[in-house]
Parts: sequence; C-alpha cells; structure tokens
Amino acid sequence: MPTTLTTDRPRATTLFRPATTVLGHQERQVLSAIGCGLRDDEIAAELGVPEDTVSEHLARILVKLGLRDRAAAIVHAFDCGLAVPGRGPRIRSAGPASLTVAARAPGPAPKVRISLLGPVRAWRDGRLLDLGHLRQQAVLAALSLGTGRSLSQQQLLDDVWGMEPPVTNVVPVYVYRLRKALHDGAGPRTVIERGLRGYQLVPGAVDVDVTHLRELATGIGKAARAGEPLEAVRLCAQALKLFHGEPLAGLPGPLAELERLRLTERRIAIVRRKVEWQLRLGQDDEVIDELFALTAAHPVDEPLAAMLMRALYRDGRQAEALTVFERARRRLADDLGVSPSRMLRRAHQMILRGDEAGLGPTPPVGAGTGL
Repeated sequence: MPTTLTTDRPRATTLFRPATTVLGHQERQVLSAIGCGLRDDEIAAELGVPEDTVSEHLARILVKLGLRDRAAAIVHAFDCGLAVPGRGPRIRSAGPASLTVAARAPGPAPKVRISLLGPVRAWRDGRLLDLGHLRQQAVLAALSLGTGRSLSQQQLLDDVWGMEPPVTNVVPVYVYRLRKALHDGAGPRTVIERGLRGYQLVPGAVDVDVTHLRELATGIGKAARAGEPLEAVRLCAQALKLFHGEPLAGLPGPLAELERLRLTERRIAIVRRKVEWQLRLGQDDEVIDELFALTAAHPVDEPLAAMLMRALYRDGRQAEALTVFERARRRLADDLGVSPSRMLRRAHQMILRGDEAGLGPTPPVGAGTGL
C-alpha cells in the first residue's frame, strides 16, 4: 500500500530545489521521516520496506545532497520544508500504516519576545524558553540584532566565533535547535527562516527589546527637537526600563563584545539626557540616587560626575559635591594617569565660589539627543 506524506509547507522551493529534483519519491519520504526524528526501523515499518533499504536511501541522500551525516540531513529536511519544527509524524489510528505530517491551515503564530538588554532570554506567551548553551544563544542574538536582514553561515561564524571557528559547521545545527526551542508546536510557522542569502528572523514573528530601544531613541529625539522636556524624560525612562543588567551578559564572540559596549554606551547616553532635562525642570532630588549608582558603575566618566556635582550642589549638599570631585580626581589619576578635564575642574571651582550659574547650563531642550 503506498504511503502518503503531507507537509505543512510546499515540498519544493527555489532555494532547495535539489531536495525535490535530485531525490526520488521514496528518498523524499525517508528524508521527511528522518527530519521528524524517526529511526530506521520505524521508517521501514511505515514505508513497508526492509530496514536495509532505508539505510541505502539515507546513504544516497547524503551523497546526492552533499550532507555530512544524519544530523545534517535532519537540518536539511527542516530547511527545505519536508519537516516543521516541533511537529513529529502523526500515525493514522485506523487502516494501513502511513507516515503523515498532518497539514494545518496557516495562521498567525503567537509572537516570541526576545531580550538582549541583559542576559539573553526569550518568552512565548509569557513562558520562559530554554535557549541552550551560551554559544547557541549568541547565534540567536546575532539574528535578533540583524532583524530585517539575512545573515549567511559565514557571517554567523564570524560574529559568534571570530578567529576561532568550530571544527565542524555547527551553525545549521544550532539554528535547528533554536527553531525547536522557539516554536510552539501548534502550527507550521517557524521563527527562523532561511532565504537566498542566509538565515533571518521571520518578520512580525518576534519582538526584540533592542528594536524597541531604537524606536524610543527616535521618539526621544523628536521630543527634544519639539521642545517637550516632560515627554523626553518619559521616553527616556521607558527606554531605561528595557535594561535588565549588562547587555548580552556572558555571551562569547566579537559581535557580542562590540554590541555590549555599544548598548552600554547608549544606556549611559540616555541617562545623561534624561538627567539633563530633569535638572532643567528642577527635579534635582529625583536624579541624585540614579547618578550616584551610575558614577559608581562608571567612575571615570567625567560628564556623569559633573552632573552629580551640580545636582548635589543645587540640593544644598555642597560638601558631598566636592567629595564627588575628589573621588573622580583620584580614580582618573589611578586608573588612567590623567588629571580632571577642564569641564570637571570648572564645575569644582564654581561650586567652591558658590556660582551656580557658572556650573554651565544643560544643553537646550531642543538639542539633539546624541543617542
């Protein structure tokens, strides 16, 4: 009795034409079953052929498609649409045995939420997902940072491994595992797709916090140019709430290292701008604790130290403002071997003279955000 095979997606695509034109009908069935996770004996039982025949089919599949091993065949089955993440074979309960992947009408899949502004995490419908080890998380982070564009395997290797690439090509394996981790098992859609140029996140299927950060930074700039300091402060506060520790915490690879630095600098820039507007609005007492925490984390950042000195002085805490200067001066000397900049020295002198106006006004509210 012939075996029927139904897939959630078309079997043939222009990208993976070899999977449908090079392979015979039964070879495609075997590849689909392998992608679904069946063993050779299970495939043999479903197709009604000897187990040796399944082994021979697999050997021919590997040669025809230039695949290394069974794991590579599983990945290829997913990439060419012969299997769908999270969807195993469904065996009909009545009638002759048949290998069936039940078809479903495509529908909107629940969005996955990915956070990079801290340890890399992902949720589906509020449920925290297991993203695997750090190197695998770094692959997901690279795809998330590249939202809207495809990344080739070579680009992912460069971003995640740099000058120490793995001995084997593990990118497809990691992508396969991430697809399974991010998929809800209830529909044909996958969060990661492969296009002509490489892998990318499916548009509209994922919410990434870094994307929201970019949108808020644009809104902050518009509020600044429109002379709306309260709105700018509100948007800055929203942006800062997206951070949950060090961005991409613990992730290996040159891309993570670069983005960690860039995103940390962006956070500091947003804090600076927020504090500048709050000082202009007379909200000195609301920014002092935030500035204390930030200067402790970045002790040689002179603009932050100067803002804290100004806020303390305006709050009637001149002695503490001078202590901030002395602490910054010592750290600059010890860590960098330099003296305080003219800006910090000027703020120090103005506080000693009691000349608040000379401390230097914050930039005009309509100035660019510098984000």
